[in-house]
Amino acid sequence: MTTRITIRKPDDWHLHVRDGAMLKAVMPFTARHFGRAIPDAHLFRRSHTKDAIAYRQRVMAALPKGLDLKPL
Repeated sequence: MTTRITIRKPDDWHLHVRDGAMLKAVMPFTARHFGRAIPDAHLFRRSHTKDAIAYRQRVMAALPKGLDLKPL
């Protein structure tokens, strides 16, 4: 009978990474410990698609090479 479950890379369903230097500091940690994450951006008006796309591009650029994280 199994008595232990190991979750190797859980999801972070509410990730506050901010932007700029803080984004670059947080994303490597997040990518090492999580498989997927939902970045919660309080940095811009969510009604502007172009701002959301630009933010996702900054999130992707902050991911270290060789670490696998899927921002949702």
